[in-house]
Amino acid sequence: MLTVLAGLGLGLSLIVAIGAQNVFVLRQGIRREHVLAVVVICALSDALLILAGVAGLGYVISAAPWLVVVARWAGGLFLLAYGLLAARRAWRGGETLTVDGGDAAEPAPTGRTATLTRTRLAPVILTTLALTWLNPHVYLDTVLMLGSIAATHGADRWLFAAGAIAASILWFTALGFGARYLGRWLRTERSWRVLDAVIAVVMITLAVSLVLPVLG
Repeated sequence: MLTVLAGLGLGLSLIVAIGAQNVFVLRQGIRREHVLAVVVICALSDALLILAGVAGLGYVISAAPWLVVVARWAGGLFLLAYGLLAARRAWRGGETLTVDGGDAAEPAPTGRTATLTRTRLAPVILTTLALTWLNPHVYLDTVLMLGSIAATHGADRWLFAAGAIAASILWFTALGFGARYLGRWLRTERSWRVLDAVIAVVMITLAVSLVLPVLG
């Protein structure tokens, strides 16, 4: 049980941070758009990466550092493109939150109102996969670091992995489905422009942070 709790604690410490994946899950949760699909993809991807790290993939990554370099460039370019799209949404505006049921469905007292344009499932799935698998920090933290620490638990390393996987499931579920309660503060076009501006800054900053070590 202590080994499972150790994995749970380390998993939460690695995943509960401001990052591209968490920002995207948060936005989808606020929009109440394909949340279950996003949560399942993120949690399942983390589980696969954790299991791979415990199985020894971390040694492969440490022996072939060029894989991390490729992931840095691919992830940096993708985050830059996503950040620019968010900046474009912030500049153009035109989005507010209008959903069915609950307080979030009440009309905003001021400001222009409009229903959010619903995104198709396929682009959301592709974006979720890209934000997960093109992030080099996922391989460094989840696979290499977590896999190395799990190895110190010997035969109990799979219990450690189970705890880390549980942490991922708990976090993404809470983030994705809990974000909808923020909708009451995002009923106007101005609030969505601010949110998209913050997302743009976070994504572009992360993109720069990914490629700077390579350039340096």
